[in-house]
Amino acid sequence: MAAPTEGRLQPGRPWPLGATAEAGGVNFAVPSAHAEAMLLCLFDDAGQVELQRLPLPARTGDVWHGFLPGAAAGLVYGYRAHGPWQPAAGQRFNDLKLLLDPWAREIVGRHQWRQENVGADPRDNATFALKARVLPADDGFDWQGDRRLHTPLADTVLYELHVKGFTRQHPGVPAEQRGTYAGLASDAAVAHLKRLGVSAVSLLPVHQHIDEERLVAMGLSNYWGYNTIGFFAPEPSYAATPDARTEFRQMVRRLHAEGIEVILDVVFNHSAETDEHGPTISFRGLDNAGWYRLRHESRALYENDTGCGNTLDIRQPRVLQLVMDSLRWWVGEMHVDGFRFDLAPVLGRGNHGFDRDGAFFMALRQDPLLQGVKLIAEPWDIGPGGYQLGQFPAGWLEWNDKFRDTMRAFWLGHPAHRGDFARRLAGSADLFHQRGRAPGEGVNYVVSHDGFTLRDLLTYEQRRNQANGEDNRDGHGHNLGWNCGQEGETDDAAVQERRARLARALLATVLLAQGTPMIAAGDELGHTQDGNNNPYCQDNAITWIDWAAADEALIDFTARLIGLRRTLLPLGERWYSGFPDAEGQPDLAWFGADGRPLGAAQWHDGDARALGAWIGQPGRAQAPLLLLVNADADDTAFVLPEAPAGWQRLLDTAETATGTQPAPAPAASPLRVRGRSLVLLAATPAP
Repeated sequence: MAAPTEGRLQPGRPWPLGATAEAGGVNFAVPSAHAEAMLLCLFDDAGQVELQRLPLPARTGDVWHGFLPGAAAGLVYGYRAHGPWQPAAGQRFNDLKLLLDPWAREIVGRHQWRQENVGADPRDNATFALKARVLPADDGFDWQGDRRLHTPLADTVLYELHVKGFTRQHPGVPAEQRGTYAGLASDAAVAHLKRLGVSAVSLLPVHQHIDEERLVAMGLSNYWGYNTIGFFAPEPSYAATPDARTEFRQMVRRLHAEGIEVILDVVFNHSAETDEHGPTISFRGLDNAGWYRLRHESRALYENDTGCGNTLDIRQPRVLQLVMDSLRWWVGEMHVDGFRFDLAPVLGRGNHGFDRDGAFFMALRQDPLLQGVKLIAEPWDIGPGGYQLGQFPAGWLEWNDKFRDTMRAFWLGHPAHRGDFARRLAGSADLFHQRGRAPGEGVNYVVSHDGFTLRDLLTYEQRRNQANGEDNRDGHGHNLGWNCGQEGETDDAAVQERRARLARALLATVLLAQGTPMIAAGDELGHTQDGNNNPYCQDNAITWIDWAAADEALIDFTARLIGLRRTLLPLGERWYSGFPDAEGQPDLAWFGADGRPLGAAQWHDGDARALGAWIGQPGRAQAPLLLLVNADADDTAFVLPEAPAGWQRLLDTAETATGTQPAPAPAASPLRVRGRSLVLLAATPAP
């Protein structure tokens, strides 16, 4: 440790927040509007022995600050905040608690669940508390000219994955790198991403997090990582080396070199301190009322719009500053390409509910560093008015669960009609176009990390979450899945074929639809979680992708779909009005199997699951396209519209593998489309 040469702090500056190494020492600045005093506590390199306690000598507004001459990068520190212990008034100060700097760039230690860490226990928690380490102003990392990729939405295919689970069992990844950032950047992992043709990896949370006490007591962990404590620090358990920050950067640099963007799932809606019975780690002890939304009827309790015990209060300037500083850090210092915001309506909650013109959105809109990064909302939380799909500002992408539910219902025999299917396939204009937003702002998916895998959606109708320790009560009970005739795995060839055909149809529906597609890692190779549809706490073979059991044919099929999307962009880059263009041809025309336009009653006939789409302005294709959909169990004969030189079949999801997919071949009318499948045709080029 670079020990300070003087025992007294100088006033220093109130900015930037956090610890800043500079010539001659380190500047410390931490906000607290209600603290009465703030102590800087210095530790040995391991963070086990407290060496000094120094009062921060200056306060500017709500920021306590001081400059420590002679200190340098490597210094380990924490804070103790003095103030009233008045939970009923929203204050929970306890100077016996060592507190982590919210702006910590590197965190020392791992949180341990001991009584010393819980609630207002009077015993000191310094030995077990998390501390921060000061980073150098410039660590000299060689980016080798790396820049963000700015992949257009029209070319974006999102691939959601967990850093650990993706490579933990991959035989092609060096053993010491499996389950790490280095593993994701390995030749074997990159080869799979390139084979598929995805344009971006959307990583489940990589901010440093802790496990809930309840899970630890059961021998489990928060595998997904939605329990953040360090908004600037990469999760160290995902690193093969002691230097997680450098390893993460190397991963980003490698993926960028391969044309793959890196998008982070970020959790700014709550912190790991949970409810009023949770641990005091950082925010609660620094200024409880300044960080969290507290209930009006009792400020000893927390608003719980997140379902995680607390809700960060974006209305507070320092909370907003933390979020913005973190985003800027990950873009500027770590070169990520975008963010997926967990429970994003929390970030737009003002005094009177969700506000798309709120401070957070305005701050993002004007920030020069964050211009052009991909911003993706999970557009719901569990608070009042928390479902906000379609209501985010222009330029934001949103997970479209209406697409998910409609496509599941339509293909898997639940109540649905052709009008719903067509609306979702053609960009969900009712959600986005009405506010002048681009179709690519809807993220289309049928499976994400949250719920059944694609294989399990077609294998189980009842969740099997007993391993989570909640008596199978957790997870969604209404999944709109279908076991295809038998619950669980089976050797029945007919059931297996039915499941495989539907898996291909669902993948094709996502990847050929208008909007930005997202697939969950493992769905392209038949990954199963044994029926667990909420494996957030399963850091084991339940969630780790089993590469030894990979369905190579399904991988090839998925890659073919992505290739077709990129080549043809079947539903185009712009809105399809259904009205004729200047040459008298409609952009998009829907018809029944008999070749005739669908009437109002036919659109809403819940028993009919066959329809066709004539795509007259097919994006990048050189000729019109036909998409024929048959979600009925039986084969259906489609009367094809006339084309000067006929039609060629490009894709048939009833085929079992890419190897049997024909080269473009003539398609005669009427064309038989097998049950539970779709066919893509292109007009034959005129001679």
